[in-house]
Amino acid sequence: MAYDQGLAEIMRTDLDGHGQVVEKKMFGGLCFMLDGHMVCGVHRGGGMYRVGKQNHATALDIPGASEMAFTGRPMGGLVDVTADAIADDGTRAALLSLALDFVKSLPPK
Repeated sequence: MAYDQGLAEIMRTDLDGHGQVVEKKMFGGLCFMLDGHMVCGVHRGGGMYRVGKQNHATALDIPGASEMAFTGRPMGGLVDVTADAIADDGTRAALLSLALDFVKSLPPK
């Protein structure tokens, strides 16, 4: 796969203890799912977090986070994150908190 295994391991560790997390290969990278909903993932050059539209502006204020635009158009509720930002414990914790708050508000699939 075309993603950094080290970043994937960091996300695995962060998600430990948050429930049944399933890994799924998607978008040329690896996504982490909780109760059937995507929480975060890694791709070439960094990763992404699914923070939800209500947390989107807050997430974009975090250094290293930017609009997710795989298709060339912004994807609301998702933020792209640089590898350096994922390597920062505080940045990662803030984004994961936003993502978990959103995903845990959704009904299980």
